[in-house]
Amino acid sequence: MDTTGGGTADEETQQRLTPDQATQSTGRRKAAAKVVNEPRIGPDPQAAAFFDLDNTMIQGASMFYLAKGLYARDIFPRKAILRALWLQLQFRFIGGENPDHIAEAQAASLSLITGLSVEQITSVCEEIYEDTIAPRIWPGTRAIAQLHLDAGHQVWLVTAAPKEIAELIASRLGITGALGTRAAVVDGCYTGHLERGLLHGPAKAEAVRDLAEQYGFDLARSFAYSDSHNDLPLLSLVGHPCAVNPDAELLEHAEEQDWQIRDYRTGRKVAKASALGAGIGGASLGALLIGLAIRRQRK
Repeated sequence: MDTTGGGTADEETQQRLTPDQATQSTGRRKAAAKVVNEPRIGPDPQAAAFFDLDNTMIQGASMFYLAKGLYARDIFPRKAILRALWLQLQFRFIGGENPDHIAEAQAASLSLITGLSVEQITSVCEEIYEDTIAPRIWPGTRAIAQLHLDAGHQVWLVTAAPKEIAELIASRLGITGALGTRAAVVDGCYTGHLERGLLHGPAKAEAVRDLAEQYGFDLARSFAYSDSHNDLPLLSLVGHPCAVNPDAELLEHAEEQDWQIRDYRTGRKVAKASALGAGIGGASLGALLIGLAIRRQRK
């Protein structure tokens, strides 16, 4: 496995720094992480680390940046971008936990990719990763992941984003693997259905329990990192939860529970990350935008 993620020599050096040093090494001295209740990360064959993706491992929503890259390549019309952003705002501020809204967006997204091949989607993701996603990785969070790898822990991304983009990012970062939302595939093409529903909220905790059983992890000795209160089931599952760039609800809960807290954002970045959205909104937006992009290419 490529443990450098295809990075430059400077990036490789950065991966070996502490989380705070990594933040400062990129010129973000004013955004040095707030750190509360930091546990020791040491060798433990039964420990693992689980990282949310959007606003935790990367700034903003991964699929939003993917859409920007596609738009820059004249694949998306402006109307498609505006419509998708409106859907994301509905999820983020109106109906993020509403089952009817989730089902509606899910059906719309899946209908657009029905019949498309996995190779098509993967190719689009790979083409724009370096320009649109890699520059958005939080150095501090990446450094924490490297500390876990150096300690011999397995490190997993656990995200509502489609597994194709999650697995690509995990591969580029040189971490163990990724769990993401899985669209059903027959003969290499998407059927228009999900295998088990969106990997969101309690479903993340269930997936990590299954992973722990498969690999023999002791969750009481394991770590989890997320920015969103939607991931409280996952964070509460492990012995060492950490709120990274937390939203207001997660921050309040983390302070009440005396959890570790890390924040790598300046005030400007906080506002930007909130506007871009994460979690369910980012996943639904990404699926919709990819579908629109590929369908337009086919026409």
